[in-house]
Amino acid sequence: MDKFSFLNAAHAQLIDDLYQQYLTFPDSLEPSWKSFFQGFDFALENYNEESESSVSQPSNYVAQNYKSGEMPEDIRKEFLVINLIEAYRSRGHLFTKTNPVRERRVYFPNLDIENFGLNSSDLQKVFNCATETGMSKPSTLQDLINHLEKIYCDSIGVEYMHIHDVEEKKYIRNWIQKNENQADLSKDEKIEILKKLNQAVAFESYLHTKFVGQKRFSLEGNESLIPALDQLISRASKLGVNEVVLGMAHRGRLNVLTNIFQKSYKQIFSEFEGKEFEEDVFSGDVKYHLGASKKITTESGEEVRINLTPNPSHLETVAALVEGICRAKVDHEFKGDFNQVLPIIIHGDGAIAGQGIVYEVAQMMNLEGYKTGGTVHIVTNNQVSFTTNYLDARSSTYCTDIAKVTDSPVMHVNADDVEAVVHAVRFAADFRKQFGKDVYIDLLGYRKYGHNEGDEPRFTQPQLYSLISKHPNPREIYKDKLIENKTLSTEVLDKMEHEFKALLDENFDASKQIERNTMDVFMEEDWKDYPIDKSGDVLKVYNTKFDIEKLKKLAIQIATLPSDKKFIKKISRLFDNRLKQVETDTLDWAQGELLAYATLLADGNNVRISGEDVERGTFSHRHAVVKTEDAEEEYVPLKHVAENQQFDIYNSFLSEYAVLGFDYGYAMVSPNTLTIWEAQFGDFANGAQIIIDQYLVAADDKWKSQNGLVMLLPHGSEGQGAEHSSARLERFLTLAANENIIVANCTTPANYFHLLRRQQKFPFRKPLVVMTPKSLLRHPKVISTFEDLATGEFQPILDDASANADKIEKLVFCSGKIYYELLAKKEEINDEKIALVRFEQLYPLQTNKIDEILNKYKNRKELIWAQEEPENMGAWSFMLRHFRDQNIQVISPIPSGSPAPGSHRKFEIVQNDIINRVFSTHDAPTKKPLTA
Repeated sequence: MDKFSFLNAAHAQLIDDLYQQYLTFPDSLEPSWKSFFQGFDFALENYNEESESSVSQPSNYVAQNYKSGEMPEDIRKEFLVINLIEAYRSRGHLFTKTNPVRERRVYFPNLDIENFGLNSSDLQKVFNCATETGMSKPSTLQDLINHLEKIYCDSIGVEYMHIHDVEEKKYIRNWIQKNENQADLSKDEKIEILKKLNQAVAFESYLHTKFVGQKRFSLEGNESLIPALDQLISRASKLGVNEVVLGMAHRGRLNVLTNIFQKSYKQIFSEFEGKEFEEDVFSGDVKYHLGASKKITTESGEEVRINLTPNPSHLETVAALVEGICRAKVDHEFKGDFNQVLPIIIHGDGAIAGQGIVYEVAQMMNLEGYKTGGTVHIVTNNQVSFTTNYLDARSSTYCTDIAKVTDSPVMHVNADDVEAVVHAVRFAADFRKQFGKDVYIDLLGYRKYGHNEGDEPRFTQPQLYSLISKHPNPREIYKDKLIENKTLSTEVLDKMEHEFKALLDENFDASKQIERNTMDVFMEEDWKDYPIDKSGDVLKVYNTKFDIEKLKKLAIQIATLPSDKKFIKKISRLFDNRLKQVETDTLDWAQGELLAYATLLADGNNVRISGEDVERGTFSHRHAVVKTEDAEEEYVPLKHVAENQQFDIYNSFLSEYAVLGFDYGYAMVSPNTLTIWEAQFGDFANGAQIIIDQYLVAADDKWKSQNGLVMLLPHGSEGQGAEHSSARLERFLTLAANENIIVANCTTPANYFHLLRRQQKFPFRKPLVVMTPKSLLRHPKVISTFEDLATGEFQPILDDASANADKIEKLVFCSGKIYYELLAKKEEINDEKIALVRFEQLYPLQTNKIDEILNKYKNRKELIWAQEEPENMGAWSFMLRHFRDQNIQVISPIPSGSPAPGSHRKFEIVQNDIINRVFSTHDAPTKKPLTA
């Protein structure tokens, strides 16, 4: 059947309507209709010899020319060529010269003209549609193909036809059609590119000869990354970027540190010698994990601050931090201008395809609470993941196929063609500036050595490494090109290499004089007013008081809804109840929390809270954001507390790993902001364990990096089963050492109020992990007064105020919700022989207060740690370590592989057993409702 037979049955009016749609939104049409109207326009302009009236409408033209299902041959061929053009745009990237060391995979059908109904006799025919591709005039099919090959099938493969936005596609098409998608560089620019390429290659070669067998995770095979970053930063700075934040794993990091961040070569060489750091108070880290911050001047004269985020070996983890750091900069330093800060994330090909956090970070691109104005992603694609061939590393065609999730363009570039690489990163800077979206650069190279320099890659890829061993490096390739086109002479090139080698020798000799290595603080400028704490500083008392009259006014202000807006009845009642609490001086948990935020805002701090459902709170206690009933207009009371301070609260997308990483990054450069991540349930922190292990608890030791992030983790056995009972307190206490974090489990609104305020009153910053309540949110005994908030302070340990020390025979230490259940039993049976002492701060322990309490209850016969978590979980193991000489015993459920029983009845039995054992009773369990 003829390809255009669909026109025979088409109604004339329908064709007219479609034509009008084509003129306005061409990409919204079904492809065959779009091709038809493109051909129609060409025909109307170039082939029509009849009167204007006969072809004034497509329907007339169709009626005259398509009754038989046939069309003039020249027009039919125009359509076929348009199909060929569209194929180059959509599939040309599959047939590029982008792999420097091996043949590309074969895809069918290819772009041979025979596959489009054309043949060799058409090659010299002139086609008008050539002007659609940026050619200045109608051209022969052969010239058009040559033109398309250069644009779409040379050293750069462009993927952009998956993008839905018509303007974005048009922009990309116009950008790449200029100069046939080839770099247009001046002689000075070429010299600068060669200079950076020479630095990259020579540095790696020097390390290889001077530090034989040492791990350095060489960039060799992808050295063009260095001129790429140099040019990207330069281009972005011309477009208004004042600060760049870069995240990358270990591959090539040393090269980036020296040749982009200007870390001295002698310092790098000294670190290879394995010398200790000057400071004895921290452990330090391997050289290829360290961060850097530097203010540089680009070749074009722009000043720009660049930062390399410290990272662990968990590859893609750092990407989330980069986004958080950039957003903090946008919010507080650049006043909402996303154009002034540029996130760059460098991925490995295996990591970007294999790590789930990549998808989570990608989804942040347009989200109100997490967007950063677009990220440039560069993949140093060495075609092998540790020892895994790329065919075993992913199911997708490309490692960058994640880009399609966010409608982001991709440029696949041959890393041996450094000018093409520079051209691609310039596109990335331009597109990101224009649309505020992510761009992906797939830098296709190879890895000269194994995973590290002591690894043997031929074990798993003998054929590939046979090719690599004979392959010239990108510097030699570019040198030959510049000599061939007479841009530079051999003498000038030799001089450049000789001078750089001499510089390395000089620095190598100087490194021998360094006795101890130094650690630069990441983004030190942001932390100049916050000296690192000394041992014991966390346990000092800090003034968290607040004027009581101002406190009452704030309480009324944030509990009062605007009278001109209509809210649902439940919200109105809830806020009325908050006003009643103010009148009766009985503040619940939500009031204590919200007043902590309000007073911090009044004191000149900012507050950011994010996590799943944080606006109202998982258990409907917070309601920091309320919506009108009809229009769903948002009202945020805390935004009206302090005119010059920011209160931001965002319901996150369903991610823990990336969002916690983002918020950790946000806090990394925001000491004046109380930054909070709240888990929907405490055990959801499991999904972000890498951030906790590699950053939250270790960054201070590894990188001298302070961070005041607060983690709120709902915790407590409420009969909900295994999954929503435990925030895994034991894990945080296992990870706690050298006062690296604070772990708390508060039981009063006042103590929670002071704990949050203390976080910002510290003269330093320290991560805070809080086991927050569920059922206690509305417990009648969990209330505090204005006096408690206004004049009190945080109490790490709460003694039993009702106990007569002389009568106490059993001293019971506990923490969290179990206290109120034990208290209820104590009051029920009027037991005067038991004292209940609450540990509100589990780490670091307030040892002087503990000693005071132990001395106070000197008549005791037993010392008990009581917990509702199984014996192998919770705080017991931690307490046993600290009280091993006090003959402390535990009362808890038996050890278990699961945090809590699934049966509510079983939960009641277990919980009742704990209480009975503490009080030496045998009472039957009291039936309790399923809560929280």
